Amino acid sequence: MIVLLALTQQIVLIPFFLRYLGHETLSAWLTIFAAGSLVQAADPGLHAWSLNRFLSFKSQADADRRTRRYFAGVLLLFIGVVAGLIAIIGILLVLVNPAGVLGFRNEPGFDLTFAIVTLGLATTLPVNLASSLFRARGLYGRVVAVQAWGTGLGQLAQVIAVFLTGNLLVMALAFVAGQVGVSAFILFSDLRRQFPFLSGLPRRVSWRWARAQFAGAFPFGVMNFAEVGMSYLSVLLVGALVSDRAAIAQWVLTRTVANFLRGLCYQFSLPIAAELGHDHAVGARDSLRALYARGLFIVTFTVSLITGGLLSFWREFFELWTAGAIPYDATLAIVLIGGTCLVTPATFAMSYASYSNRGTLLLWTKSLQIAIFFGLAAFLIPALGPLGAAISLTSGDTVGQLGVLFSLLLVQTLQHPLRHAVLLFGMMLAVVAAGLGMGMLARYVVPATGFIGLVLQCTVWLAGMALICSPLARNGIRNKLIASIPH
Repeated sequence: MIVLLALTQQIVLIPFFLRYLGHETLSAWLTIFAAGSLVQAADPGLHAWSLNRFLSFKSQADADRRTRRYFAGVLLLFIGVVAGLIAIIGILLVLVNPAGVLGFRNEPGFDLTFAIVTLGLATTLPVNLASSLFRARGLYGRVVAVQAWGTGLGQLAQVIAVFLTGNLLVMALAFVAGQVGVSAFILFSDLRRQFPFLSGLPRRVSWRWARAQFAGAFPFGVMNFAEVGMSYLSVLLVGALVSDRAAIAQWVLTRTVANFLRGLCYQFSLPIAAELGHDHAVGARDSLRALYARGLFIVTFTVSLITGGLLSFWREFFELWTAGAIPYDATLAIVLIGGTCLVTPATFAMSYASYSNRGTLLLWTKSLQIAIFFGLAAFLIPALGPLGAAISLTSGDTVGQLGVLFSLLLVQTLQHPLRHAVLLFGMMLAVVAAGLGMGMLARYVVPATGFIGLVLQCTVWLAGMALICSPLARNGIRNKLIASIPH
């Protein structure tokens, strides 16, 4: 649900914003939105670290007491992180003019809007701690539902603000109010109702204990920045290093679909990763190998199938989506969407690494990924614009995640890693190629253009791919294929 609403924020609302704001103001909003999202990604790994700790407490007799004490202590750390972030952002806003650095000097109220979004979203970080407790206690669906309602209402408020005022500042206030409001509800109302043992005020913590928590969380913080932060940071880099305002919108909109694909992969991986983490903890090696091999294959197959459809019709959708106001870049789309599909096995491996508490491995691989991105971005973005940012991100993913993280975990986990890798990437290539071929056939069968033509072509594509995949509906064939996956 959250993935779909995030998609609504940047896909369904874009044509509306483009019509009432224009592409210059839209570029300004997308840049501010990226800066706010980057602030939300500034959690120094305490979210994932706390989740692992809460999971470990579940098996102990005094789980509620340990959870209460740990939650209170880490809540103080989150409050400290928020205070530090607000201080840093405030100092930067005094010393640096965001509109001047990012190239929006002609956009009225840009600096004030930038400050409200970044400072406002910084205050929502403690909700990550609540989210980790909900997930550890099997209530993650509830916190997601609450956040989804808040996000949906916030999007409705943005639409009303744009329609009535067309003012960037009013739209930003509506967005921030929705985010802050739902975070406050979770922290001050719903959390206490679901977990009544969380009573009292946060307790004092020692510096030694605090250092230990930050040290344990650090690898997860690096992972969080590499997965989420760099994507939004790339928007700010493109804004600062590229003078063409339309290029910013082009980059953000194309990156949106790649992030959607990555988000789907992550959501598909989460339930399997939780089972893998349990098998790893209890030492069930045979079960772990079989589940890892089959889960990896199924997730990669699903993402490859979606990629084939996206690459087939993304151009037509993009041109309808933006009404021709923003130029389409085929190379940029191929690099971002194709690159995201290519590193799907690494995204699955990262989920497993997080649930099996492999902090050191995550730290080294994510650090390599970040170093590659910054090393390439400094040269490629000024020279190639958004395409340079895409190449930098994809290169970091391919070398750091696929080349190191995925490879190491595959060798450590499976008995036949090479056979599995050959089958996995062969399947990926075949599925994407089949999707592209079916897209060409759909356009040949339905040569129409416009929205109706796109809908008919997509219908033909879905029918054709369903026919190709129909043998998998038979239990016997499906079970034989799954059993034949090398592990």
